[in-house]
Amino acid sequence: MTNDPEWKETLEDLANRRERAHGMGGAERLAKHHGKGKLDARARIARLLDPDTFQEFGTLVGGDIASDGLVAGAGRIDGTPVMVGAEDFTTLAGSIGPGGNAKRYRLAELALRNKIPLVMLLEGAGFRPSGEHYGRTPTDLIAQAKCSGKVPTVSAILGPSAGHGALVAPVCDFTIMSRQGAIFTAGPPVVKESTGEDISKEDLGGPGVALPSGVIHNYAEDDETVIDDIRRYLSYFPSSAWSYPPTRLADDTAEPRLTPEILDIVSRDNRQIYDMRAVLDEIFDRPDWFEVQPKFGRAIICALAHLGGYPVAVVANQPQVLAGSIDADAADKAAHFITVADSFHLPIVFLADNPGMLPGSHSERTGVLRSGARMFAAQTAATTLKLHVTLRKAFGFGSMVMSLLGFDDQVATFAYPGATMGAMGAAALSAATHAGEDYAEVLKRMELEASFRSAGHLGFDELISPEETRNALLVALQHGIFSRQAVAEPVSRTLIMP
Repeated sequence: MTNDPEWKETLEDLANRRERAHGMGGAERLAKHHGKGKLDARARIARLLDPDTFQEFGTLVGGDIASDGLVAGAGRIDGTPVMVGAEDFTTLAGSIGPGGNAKRYRLAELALRNKIPLVMLLEGAGFRPSGEHYGRTPTDLIAQAKCSGKVPTVSAILGPSAGHGALVAPVCDFTIMSRQGAIFTAGPPVVKESTGEDISKEDLGGPGVALPSGVIHNYAEDDETVIDDIRRYLSYFPSSAWSYPPTRLADDTAEPRLTPEILDIVSRDNRQIYDMRAVLDEIFDRPDWFEVQPKFGRAIICALAHLGGYPVAVVANQPQVLAGSIDADAADKAAHFITVADSFHLPIVFLADNPGMLPGSHSERTGVLRSGARMFAAQTAATTLKLHVTLRKAFGFGSMVMSLLGFDDQVATFAYPGATMGAMGAAALSAATHAGEDYAEVLKRMELEASFRSAGHLGFDELISPEETRNALLVALQHGIFSRQAVAEPVSRTLIMP
């Protein structure tokens, strides 16, 4: 400490200002916040980051308004640098002022500049009513949008999130919500004033609304679990699109092994349902894989996993839901997931077992063909490594969106013996052509031979036993990884997404 009285006075003033900022909304508001079972903004950041790695900026922004309602800075997660912002609900309900808006822009700017992930922890009331001029207020979202596909972006909804602040979430690659979270264009008081509708924040945008609508990807019970899941999600990703995903050091769970259990999970009878999650348990490193958006578009499973220590993205049909038929929600979910995986060079493993796109008037009214086209465009435009297995069946457009398609630049394509492909299944085809019962039986026998006929003209690379699934995929992935002989760079996208 200096003996210079002027320096001493100046530094004491700095320390006092920092102390006021660190006090956030004050002891009373913090106690009320903690009483609801929530962590405060600074505690959330402390939970997210490795110990003693947080370097704050803009601490004194806002003057008497502590940090202007947004705690912002850089830190590390499992040693990897990240940018993080946390709205402070104890300070003017986490609302956005001019200084906070500038900090939000700076967070995204530094994330892209330093090529590191951006994490936003949200609980705020949107823009703050004020007579001050906010400048070009949407610039923070513009900066965040520029991060898309370049650095991983993640948000958490840990309380009510409204207006401009809420827009951060759908712009992110991945968003997770706690039990006390809610997200909406405008909160209940504004809705009441504007439309006369009297509604609670839970019914307006809580988990029961935001998860089925697809606005939010995942759910966890409390702040701690949400933040732990963010750490887990990011563990599969590189710091940016200028690097490849981190390979985990091999252990016993990453070794080659046979998967005979799949024979007991997947019936040879196409009409028998099973849980595809049990198949994932056998194929991928255990106990490891992380499902993304499990409550939306449930006919497709999207998951992050490791295969032999390599991070991969998994897109799998779920026979337990709609017999594996792909509806609009499932296709939309998969299209987004595929684009995120491709952006950050995660290999994609497709596990197909579906009777096609979901037919019917309701499905058509939801735009199933447009959504299917969106998924098809996403997977055909993907430049990352792609691997495919047909477990039992893949019909029509439902096979094409799952990368069962010639000349699609896959690393490997496999199928189980007896797997059936074609424009449609025997039952549907016989009904559509008014075929007699005898002809229907002929068609069924032809389906059983379909995999061998397809193998005869290299419709896929190899027929494999279910016991060989993990090892076949692992060896193909290891070979495909050798293509990474150039420096990673962001994916250039030129197609118009349907």
